[in-house]
Amino acid sequence: MRYLAPASLATATLVLLLALAPMAPLDPGPAEPGRRVELAGAARAAPVPPPTVLSDPRKKREALPVKVFTGAGFDACNAPELATMRAWREASPYRAVGVYVSGGQRACDQHRLTADWVRQVRAMGWLLVPTHVGLQAPCSTAKQKPHRIDPATAVDQGRAEAAEAARAVRALGLGQGSPVYLDIESYPRGDAACAKAVVDFTLGWTQALHAAGYHSGFYSSADSGVRDLAAAARAGNSPMPDVVWYARWDDRAATDGNGALGADQWVYHQRIHQHRGDVQETYGGATLAIDRNQLDGLVAT
Repeated sequence: MRYLAPASLATATLVLLLALAPMAPLDPGPAEPGRRVELAGAARAAPVPPPTVLSDPRKKREALPVKVFTGAGFDACNAPELATMRAWREASPYRAVGVYVSGGQRACDQHRLTADWVRQVRAMGWLLVPTHVGLQAPCSTAKQKPHRIDPATAVDQGRAEAAEAARAVRALGLGQGSPVYLDIESYPRGDAACAKAVVDFTLGWTQALHAAGYHSGFYSSADSGVRDLAAAARAGNSPMPDVVWYARWDDRAATDGNGALGADQWVYHQRIHQHRGDVQETYGGATLAIDRNQLDGLVAT
């Protein structure tokens, strides 16, 4: 994950643990009227494919517990050493940490990430942001992540990766209702078939995570995956992820959507902004290479 100036110590933090109040469903909004071309010989526009809609029992989802955090966090390629986590908990402005819990295309081997590591860092007071790195967009140019979504089977592939992620968070001791964030790296825009494959994969991922008792998160660039997801929500595709983590390295510790999300989309503690990446910071004598995030969204229960 490559796309957090740390938020000031005065940044408010809020942790809520409660039976899930219904997250307001996304309102796709009115469709813009199409414009017909009646000129002789004019080519007709290709028909817009119907939205993908999967079953997703709302009552089961709303019964899940939810934990929300508002404040500064970071993510790092590998789960840091416990001594580093202890030093940073005492000296840094961060209270949440992103960890890559599953996925065949994680960049680091996560040799320290065990149930005992999770137990100890949570005892220190850290909140966790579980992340999964699997198949990427069909049109992705990322050579270090060569495995791609197959548009023909995208929904089923998303379901399969959600099952893998659910097994991983369960093994790490994270509770029901925890979110898992699907990491879709930046990809070129303008390819409708590629965007549809990413959306269908995410819908399958969300459906299966909900069925397994977890919340669905989605991470991507504000200018590719997040824009495409927001457009798909407007068009009526469902079920949508419960929380969106958008990457735009603008050094703004804010979750206003940066134009990638509508003012009515994912607004009820449903956003994380990765606002700086690839920086080194030192606290308590311990140095880490991190991405900086501002959270107003779900963390592990």
